[in-house]
Amino acid sequence: MKYANIAPMMNPKSVAVIGASETPGKVGYAIMQNYVDVGFKGEIYPVNINAMDKIMGYKAYKSVSEIKKPIDLVVVCTPAETVPGILLECGKAKAKGAVVVSAGFAEVGNAKLEEKLVAAAKKYNLPVIGPNCLGVMDPRTGNDTLFLPTYKIDRPKMGGVSFVSQSGSIGSSILDLISAEGFGLAKFISYGNASVVDEVDLLNYLAHDKDTKVIVFYIEGVKRGKEFVELAKSATKLKPVVILKGGITPSGAMAAHSHTASLAGSSEAYKAIFKQFGFVTAENLEDLLYFAKIFDTQPLTTGNRIGVITNGGGHGVLATDALYENGLAMPELGKETQKELRAKMPPIVNIRLPLDIGGDAGKDRFDAALDALMNDPSVDAIMSITLFQTPGADESVAATIINHASKKIKPIVAVSTGSKYTTSHVQVMESAGVPVYESPTSAARALAALVAYSRYRKKLV
Repeated sequence: MKYANIAPMMNPKSVAVIGASETPGKVGYAIMQNYVDVGFKGEIYPVNINAMDKIMGYKAYKSVSEIKKPIDLVVVCTPAETVPGILLECGKAKAKGAVVVSAGFAEVGNAKLEEKLVAAAKKYNLPVIGPNCLGVMDPRTGNDTLFLPTYKIDRPKMGGVSFVSQSGSIGSSILDLISAEGFGLAKFISYGNASVVDEVDLLNYLAHDKDTKVIVFYIEGVKRGKEFVELAKSATKLKPVVILKGGITPSGAMAAHSHTASLAGSSEAYKAIFKQFGFVTAENLEDLLYFAKIFDTQPLTTGNRIGVITNGGGHGVLATDALYENGLAMPELGKETQKELRAKMPPIVNIRLPLDIGGDAGKDRFDAALDALMNDPSVDAIMSITLFQTPGADESVAATIINHASKKIKPIVAVSTGSKYTTSHVQVMESAGVPVYESPTSAARALAALVAYSRYRKKLV
């Protein structure tokens, strides 16, 4: 097959956990507990060679061959040397796919054992994610192979962003941050050594997944480079693909190989390919989050003229610098807009961009400013900077920003910096679909990414 069929692994009706355990602290215990905690609706078959009757209330089996029922997904968390034999059993049992969370293969120099794993999978045409991975999670179906307890890492709400990570640690960190940021997850896939199912398979699956609006990738290497590039041409026509490449320095490349047995390759070559085929390139983990949420919530725009509203003058100056440093611009307001604003703003407000509406600005001024810039054809997108520490900024200002953003006429991003009081309002805006950033710089970078991808898409039309 050109692409592995991983759909049944993401939305299984039955899951066998090989290495299931009732002993807290064991990987097999955490995986079983997660399926119980998230309310998986399908059949669960715990498998352990030492099992007696039941594990966590489910009938237990000594091997997958005893189950005698259809198995969509097998999760393997046994010692590395047992995995090839287990996969052969899974193939004989006609399982549709497997996630191998077990480590101890090529990433630690045990290439021969990984070759045996691949041979077992190929014998039965069995799609395998891993080894050395966290596996998959889908909030819609309750499928959760992660061995990270739910009390240690929050599971994100349902949404449109699918996150793929070659690294389990990067993946778990991003999952936690996604939950804190307030935007939702469609799919999560941690794929480790990519010995069978690789980046090409995953990109193809998510490009055609109806629940996925934005694809976010952390990769350390690509095994089928030519096929990956060919697929990118079609994938980026359908939806944004945000990508962070690890191992861009010689030392980082060595670390990547010892981490996931990846051949990292030239960073310059990757960047050139990413740009040519419409990938949105992230420079760090913050970019991954910041880009993901603007693509998830805001309409595309090919225009780079940004209207800035602020109730703090210094933040307006920083925003101006950030916009121009990222290839964006700040236009001159139209005459009708200037006239409208002059009638609604106090004399202390200078009617020009960045529009500083004053430290005492409240709902009415923010509403008037947002309305004017939304209707001005010289403004392509809006950055609304709100310092909730000021007297007039409260929940009504947050509600006004939400109201204007919900119309989806132009992209609107918010910038708010602060602690408890600010955070409470940020959470409200984020949960309503307004991307909020801690600084004008991060907001400008996200807007620049949105404009660049929008222009790429327009060229394809």
